[in-house]
Amino acid sequence: MSEQQAPLFDRRMLEALVCPQTRGVLEYDAEAQELISKSANLAFPIRNGIPVMLVDEARVLD
Repeated sequence: MSEQQAPLFDRRMLEALVCPQTRGVLEYDAEAQELISKSANLAFPIRNGIPVMLVDEARVLD
């Protein structure tokens, strides 16, 4: 196991980010490393501390 961990997501970024589909509010899921858009029913991944705000990359919520 490497001593280096993936950079953590800066929660202050949430103030500037919105859902690219609905322009709605996002919620941070630290355990899954995702930004959740309840209005679009999508979860956007966070990779290496960087949110991937592409609808094509988002996971549809159950």
